[in-house]
Amino acid sequence: MIYKIYPLLVFLLLSFGKDSKNTTDLKVSAAKSIAKVETNLSVEAKIETAYNTLHSSSNYKLPELKTFSEALKGFYLLKERGIIQKNILTLIDFSLSSNTKRLWVIDMTTNTILFNSLVAHGRNSGEEFAAAFSNINSSFKSSLGFYATGEIYQGKHGASLRLDGLERGVNDNARGRGVVMHGADYVSESFIRDHKRLGRSQGCPAVPVELTDEIIQVIKDKSCLYIYHPSRSFTMEQKLMS
Repeated sequence: MIYKIYPLLVFLLLSFGKDSKNTTDLKVSAAKSIAKVETNLSVEAKIETAYNTLHSSSNYKLPELKTFSEALKGFYLLKERGIIQKNILTLIDFSLSSNTKRLWVIDMTTNTILFNSLVAHGRNSGEEFAAAFSNINSSFKSSLGFYATGEIYQGKHGASLRLDGLERGVNDNARGRGVVMHGADYVSESFIRDHKRLGRSQGCPAVPVELTDEIIQVIKDKSCLYIYHPSRSFTMEQKLMS
């Protein structure tokens, strides 16, 4: 594979003598470059395999490959750093209409989609589509990016799940803002029929009441939650707090 795809790097690595320090440095640099590219290829192949084998017992639709790929790269990095502990990935795609089921809960051990659900965005993030986001208290906007799920508590919406934002300046005020996952009556097909769009929250990723307990029990306690929107796309190492 290396000889086929990276002939220049291999040539540099193999064709110089042993005496020159510059040559040694060049060979080391070339070897590191090859290792890095091979690692990236390995991750991409792993993501493609995971996507192609996604399944569910309820014939849920799949998330978009681009969205899933970005979520999974972050998932792998967070697992490597020990920030998340469960093999559960929750993906929310805010590029989609709020009238569609744009939340997925995926068991990454078995590549099984456990839930595919409606989910609300903040009232000041937009009407049917989310377009504006904030990390500021009382903005009533959603925050994008990677989160680690926290503990369940009983709040004004009943059982709710605390979220810890992992991206500095993007969502790291989530716990202080009270951005949590909870159930809401306005997250329902009947609300969409009556209002032509899903209801909106004060910034929380609210889900249907009838699914709340099941979803938060599965994803609680240090699983990965990712809220995607195409307005933000950076290298994982740049996005996540160390």
